Amino acid sequence: MTPALEAWLRKMPKVELHLHLEGSLEPELMFKLAQKNAIDLPFNNVEQVKQAYQFSQLQDFLDIYYQGANVLVTEQDFFDLTWAYLLQCKAQNVRHVEPFFDPQTHLARGINFATVINGIHAALLQGQQELGISSELIMCFLRHLSEQDAMATLALAEPYLDKIIGVGLDSSEMGHPPEKFSRVFAKARQLGLLTVAHAGEEGPASYIHTCLDDLQVSRVDHGVRASEDPDLMERLITSRMPLTVCPLSNTKLKVFSDMSQHNILQMLEQGVCVTVNSDDPAYFGGYMNENFFALANGLEMTADHAMMLAANAIEACFASGKRKSQLLLGLLKHGAAMP
Repeated sequence: MTPALEAWLRKMPKVELHLHLEGSLEPELMFKLAQKNAIDLPFNNVEQVKQAYQFSQLQDFLDIYYQGANVLVTEQDFFDLTWAYLLQCKAQNVRHVEPFFDPQTHLARGINFATVINGIHAALLQGQQELGISSELIMCFLRHLSEQDAMATLALAEPYLDKIIGVGLDSSEMGHPPEKFSRVFAKARQLGLLTVAHAGEEGPASYIHTCLDDLQVSRVDHGVRASEDPDLMERLITSRMPLTVCPLSNTKLKVFSDMSQHNILQMLEQGVCVTVNSDDPAYFGGYMNENFFALANGLEMTADHAMMLAANAIEACFASGKRKSQLLLGLLKHGAAMP
């Protein structure tokens, strides 16, 4: 990557569609909150935490991810978590975000739903007012838990639907096919919520088909294994179904052994609406800029590629038509100075 391309990528206005707020919990904030809330951590210092961030598969990451989430207790904690992420976005020229949160992770620890969502929502509101970052919030269900548990969580969310635009599905993919959650997703759609779901990361391409047909998703999160199914690829291209791809996450969790093997640019050139996202940046080594840099270094991504990826994210986001137009105009102005 040339210095000119790096500087241009830093300034490029971006949209992020696949970000787990709990996965943006940096070790420094984790320790600060643990101390405040008298939570014991199995690490003595920040360096020990970072050393633990070596994963051979998704489950390795999830084990430490849920451990870290234990430090989030009060409404202020959830505000601080979200605000820290938004400050990273501001620094990296991310102009619109659609983060996920996992209420079941916190409900299981006795934290009230209101505590979680009110803290997050307050930070997102302040991010719009003070940082100019627009947002939409997505509530995810943990697929390793039962559909009954997800349905109960959806019921708890009903008084707060004005703060949520959609529901998603995350956590362990293997052994938990999308159709396990057919009824809860149908109920969410009845309530006027949009739907997205993780599929085709560690799970097979067939899970992506099920998300489209059964859960009726508006976006597929990850979706990189779609390339194994030519019929599915044709369907994605024809329908412009967005895939929220997370390059650094994919290499950190060994979906691809090296960035040079990643298929995102190949899918982009075939006409798939792929986007770049950071997933769980505190754990996977970078936010939006670092993911774009990794593509430039590992796959020789060009400025043209980056423009297409950024434009796809605007097309795929759940912002209003007016906001999308503003975002696209900002991107096109930046493109005029392409290196």
